[in-house]
Amino acid sequence: MAPLFSRVLARNATEIYLANHSLGRPLDAIAGDVAEALVAWQRDLGDAWDAWLAEMDAYRERLAQLLKVTRRDCIVPKNSAGQGLRAILNTYDARPRVVATRSEFDSIDIILRQYARRGRIALRLVESRTQGELAAADIAAAIEDGVDLLVVSQVLFNSGQVLPELPALIRAAHDTGARVLLDVYHSLGVLPVDMIALDADFAIGGSYKYLRGGPGACYLYIHPRHLDGTLSTLDTGWFAKKNRFGYERPDPPEFAAGGDAFLESTPAVLPFYQARAGQIFTLAVGVERLRAYSLTLQRRLVGLLEEGGIDAQGGMEDRGAFVVVRTLDAARWTAELLRRGVRCDARGEFLRLCPDVLTTEAELRAAAGHVASVAAV
Repeated sequence: MAPLFSRVLARNATEIYLANHSLGRPLDAIAGDVAEALVAWQRDLGDAWDAWLAEMDAYRERLAQLLKVTRRDCIVPKNSAGQGLRAILNTYDARPRVVATRSEFDSIDIILRQYARRGRIALRLVESRTQGELAAADIAAAIEDGVDLLVVSQVLFNSGQVLPELPALIRAAHDTGARVLLDVYHSLGVLPVDMIALDADFAIGGSYKYLRGGPGACYLYIHPRHLDGTLSTLDTGWFAKKNRFGYERPDPPEFAAGGDAFLESTPAVLPFYQARAGQIFTLAVGVERLRAYSLTLQRRLVGLLEEGGIDAQGGMEDRGAFVVVRTLDAARWTAELLRRGVRCDARGEFLRLCPDVLTTEAELRAAAGHVASVAAV
């Protein structure tokens, strides 16, 4: 794999990069892909939109393949996962009852709490238990009290926990008449994700981490059952019009068919190009193979940490793509590890360490040694 990443590997040969769960390492091809978009602009000016819109379609098609859905218009490009969440919250005319957890990523958490503060949603947040883990029973109990929308992450951003009993929770929510929105930012690309099998109504995510596409290349997935025109959002724009370039103004507005009705105003086109190489790489290697290799690397790292007296979690089917070490000194450890040339991060009391396909055995050994050394101080 290394020759495909020669540029990023050349930046600092001594650094051990274990922050792949935060910002994925880009392929060399990304530079040429983005340049292609700019050349089209310089060469064709307004006619560059032909190429740009074709690339948007290709972006949507590749994400549809990764999510195992058959319609590319189920994928609505967004510039952030939060933008996708707002689009769904703004499909409700009355104030919806929303259940989420305290373990959602900050961008999702702050949107939900701000909507609740302004009286736009009635919000209930499910707490984690003493070990920082979520229990399916607690979420199920919150659903039983009545809910219109359940918002949960498939993999928790801080602990790496795979949400337990997710299919059963989705069925339970549907049994009450609720819809379900999944945050798959920490699962797509490292876990096989089948949105049709899961039967969730919506999903949000992006390419910043495991899809190696950088910031801005995000998306909202909408189940085909909601693409019959009966669901609409306030988050709209002229790209969602039925006749986009007709410049007509019927009242009420006429929206495009399917997921195109959830497009907004003029889209940012560079993210479609910057995400291309990572999507192609992930599809070519295969998520199942990437998952198997990730688990192997995680188990190796956990074993090396345990040899140094460090208790770590990772490498199991109920974990995502990174290893965690729980310590109240996680932030201090992170700073000291960076000083020693190990780039990782901390979220609360969780030190996060994420090897990827480029991580070597020597790097795993060295990183584990540095963690043990820092812990001993």
